[in-house]
Amino acid sequence: MDLKQLAYFVAVVDAGSISAAAKNLHLSQPPLSKQMKQLEADLNCILFQRGARHIELTEAGRTLYERALSILALSRSTREMLYALSRGKSGHIRIGIVSSAADVFLKKWLKPFHRSYPDIAYELFEANTFQLLEKLEEGALDFAVVRTPFPATGFATVPLMTEPIIALGHHRFFEQTDAKSPLSSEDALPLSALCGMPIILYRRWEAVIRSELSKAQIDWQFFCINDDARTTVLWANEGLGVAIVPASAASYSDPVQTTTRLLDGALPKSTISVVYSKTAALSEAASKFSTFVGAF
Repeated sequence: MDLKQLAYFVAVVDAGSISAAAKNLHLSQPPLSKQMKQLEADLNCILFQRGARHIELTEAGRTLYERALSILALSRSTREMLYALSRGKSGHIRIGIVSSAADVFLKKWLKPFHRSYPDIAYELFEANTFQLLEKLEEGALDFAVVRTPFPATGFATVPLMTEPIIALGHHRFFEQTDAKSPLSSEDALPLSALCGMPIILYRRWEAVIRSELSKAQIDWQFFCINDDARTTVLWANEGLGVAIVPASAASYSDPVQTTTRLLDGALPKSTISVVYSKTAALSEAASKFSTFVGAF
């Protein structure tokens, strides 16, 4: 497939219409329409239905859009890698990371690695675990930094750290729990202590937590379920409810306004792992990184 055609297709989808995309691309509409018709002819399928004011993607169009984003990202990454090498850099590493691990991974592993190899450049992708594993399978990433549980088939896995699940929220939510020092074992709260509180939940943990609540016959009030650990903590910072997140996500909290409490042992712990393909050949820079994290 022609990369320029794919880029035009993505532009059309993002803009919502061929006319809007043509304006964004500084093209006239007829040549862009011709490019889209040629792309459909080359692929022998209809990619979108053309409306008066906007397009509607077909199933084939939605599939191509997701793939086109990955293909174009890989093309861009390759260009940047070659440019870095031409400028004397000693390599380029593509890392995907889940939001709840971004802060601790940067401080505990990436920063020390950078001190050892200051000339290596990076490209970071932030998404959920399953999206990152898909990019890893496609060859769009060298490594993914994810949390358990995840399907590990076909991947090499290096566990980095295991941590507990915590409750985090404005002090007023914990006044009746007689909180002492955050994260100390004697202060661990039973799940029942959070009954009646508005819970803000990182969706990655929804199934696990609902299962544990069901076993214990405990009913929580779920106020907000979302896809990003940072969002979960930020909502808690604003006093909207109590966030349930892995302990390292507390780095996003407001320590003046919030209390952090360890939940009791009923909930499973969370493990941050670096994952990479068992079959893909690693670059010299990626091999150095693999060796570095494997030493922990």
